[in-house]
Amino acid sequence: KKKKKRKMRLVQFEAEDGKVRVGVELKNGGDVVDVTAVDPSIPSTMLEVLQGGQQVMEKIGSAVESGSNVIEAKNVTLKAPVRGCEKIICIGMNYVDHCTEQNMPVPKEPVVFSKFASAITDPGADIIRFPVVEKLDFEVELAIVIGKEAFQVKAEDAMEYVFGYTVAHDVSARDWQLERNGGQWLVGKTFDTFAPIGPAIVTTDEIGDPHKLGIRCRLNGETVQDSNTDQLVFKTGEIIAWLTQFFTLRPGDLIFTGTPPGVGCFRNPPLWLKDGDVVDVEIDNIGTISNTIRDFKKE
Repeated sequence: KKKKKRKMRLVQFEAEDGKVRVGVELKNGGDVVDVTAVDPSIPSTMLEVLQGGQQVMEKIGSAVESGSNVIEAKNVTLKAPVRGCEKIICIGMNYVDHCTEQNMPVPKEPVVFSKFASAITDPGADIIRFPVVEKLDFEVELAIVIGKEAFQVKAEDAMEYVFGYTVAHDVSARDWQLERNGGQWLVGKTFDTFAPIGPAIVTTDEIGDPHKLGIRCRLNGETVQDSNTDQLVFKTGEIIAWLTQFFTLRPGDLIFTGTPPGVGCFRNPPLWLKDGDVVDVEIDNIGTISNTIRDFKKE
């Protein structure tokens, strides 16, 4: 029989005791159920929760239904909802309107690149502008969170392997991405702190249609990107089918699905991030993460 999926917003959070653990946010920005306090057999990291599959999700569901161990939002600091995943895969040129702004044809096949998982950072954490970077840019993205090992998957079956979605900021050093490193994108995309994610992982059944969500980015309060995931060239199913021709996707793996128009490098004149800038990236039904740009200082 098909097990009922549970609608949830899963988070990693820190409370006053300083321990980071998994919880369930009762609504966007709301109170958090400290599920490992209810049931100590629930793993404390999101990666282990995802690896534990349906069995662990049943326990988390029961912990929420118990109504106990609810921590008020004001006493909670949300952290990156998953860390230590094997890979972050990114899809380039994946919004129709982003291709249009570059006068580029819409890709016939997904453009695939990557970031290292070591680039992950928390909502509210600083994004570090390193001395070697001059052209620092912002990109709001919808991120797919994989929930089950996937290889050679058909597009029509792909949603079975998706746990949920989160908001990602694909911070990009355009000088290193486009002008240095022999034209390879990796280095410019994967400095430490260049992958803020959060605030929660919203399960597939809770999010509604992931391909009809408002997506936006604000720089110091001004809207710089404003689109909708209905502009995605390759949607979740096609992306997973494409990627699993080549390699196995594992629980916790993240797929950043591309950015809409408005990024700094295609503006005239270009708009680069500087020390003190505050960038908010936001997707409807998931939430917002806010990070400040800080010039690197040697300790």
